[in-house]
Amino acid sequence: MGKTSDLTAVQKTIIDTLRKEGKTQKVIAKEAGCSQSSVSKHINRQAKGRKKCGRKKCTSSRDNRTLQRIVTTNPFKNVGEIHKEWTAAGVSASRTTTRRLMKDMGFRCRIPCVKPLLNKKQRKKRLAWAKDKKERTDAEWSKVMFSDESKFCISFGNQGPRVWRKSGEAQNPRCMRSSVKFPPSVMVWGAMSSAGVGPLCFLRSRVNAAVYQEVLEHFMLPAADQLYGDADFTFQQDLAPAHSAKTTSTWFKDHGIPVLDWPANSPDLNPIENLWGIVKRRMQYARPNNAEELKTTIRATWALITPEQCHRLIESMPRRITAVIEAKGAPTKY
Repeated sequence: MGKTSDLTAVQKTIIDTLRKEGKTQKVIAKEAGCSQSSVSKHINRQAKGRKKCGRKKCTSSRDNRTLQRIVTTNPFKNVGEIHKEWTAAGVSASRTTTRRLMKDMGFRCRIPCVKPLLNKKQRKKRLAWAKDKKERTDAEWSKVMFSDESKFCISFGNQGPRVWRKSGEAQNPRCMRSSVKFPPSVMVWGAMSSAGVGPLCFLRSRVNAAVYQEVLEHFMLPAADQLYGDADFTFQQDLAPAHSAKTTSTWFKDHGIPVLDWPANSPDLNPIENLWGIVKRRMQYARPNNAEELKTTIRATWALITPEQCHRLIESMPRRITAVIEAKGAPTKY
C-alpha cells in the first residue's frame, strides 16, 4: 500500500480502466492492490485539466479592463463612486464584487503621500540648483545646519490608533478616543546637522521677520555652538517670507553667517523633514491632554534623536539631488 508515486504503470492502467467503467474507488483499490487514498490522488491528478467548479463570473475581461481604467483615471474616488460609474457603463455587478475585483487587481486604499505643487519655473530652478550642488561631498554637507518649522497636533492622523476591546465596550470611556473640532497644536522650530540636533523653539505667535530673528538669536546661535563649536558652518532655511525678508538677510550678514541658497517648495530636499516624520511616528501612541503635555512629549521624543540618525539623513543629500535631476525638477520620494 504505497503512495501515489509508488504506483506501477500496471496499477495506473488498471485504475484508469476501472474508472472509465464506473467502478467505485473502493473496488478499484481492491482490484489494483493499493490503498483507496492512492486511487483518489491518482484520479485527481488526471482530472487537473478539467474545468473549475463554482459560480460563473459575472464580468468579462472587457468589463474588468473598464474597471481598471476607471480606478486609474480617478484614484481618489471611493468604492461607491467607482461602482456607480462602472455600472453606468453597462456592467451588472454588486459593490462587493467591485471591491473584490479592485483588490484582485492590486489596488489598496491608502493615505496619499503629500507632495508640493510646483510650477514650471520652480521645477526649472530646482533642476538648476541640483545640478549646481551635485558635486558636493558628504563632508561639505556635514557643514550645513538644516532648519525648519513643523506643526504638532494633539490628534495625529485622521483615524488615530486602533483599540482592543470586547463586545459591548464600544461606549466604555477607556475605549473611546477624544475628538475636538480644533485640536490644540503647537508650532516648533528646530535645527539639525550631521552631529545631532539643536534645542527646540516653541513659537507662540505668528512668525514674522522680527520673531524669526529672535529665534535665530536665542536658539540658532546656541545650536551652532553646540553642533559646530568654533568651526565654520552654512545655515539652511526655506523661502518663507520671514526667512527671506531684507532685515533677516541683514541679520545674517551682521553675524557673518553664510546662508545656503535654496529652491522654493522643496521640502523633499530638506533632511529635517524626515526627522520631523520620525518624531511624529514615535509620538503616534502618546496621549497628551493639553498643549503643555504635548510640548513635553515633543521635547522628550526630540531628545531621543541620535547623531547617527542625523548623520544618515545628511548622507542622503547626494541621493536627493540625483533624484531631482532624474525627475527633471519634479517632486521626489524623499
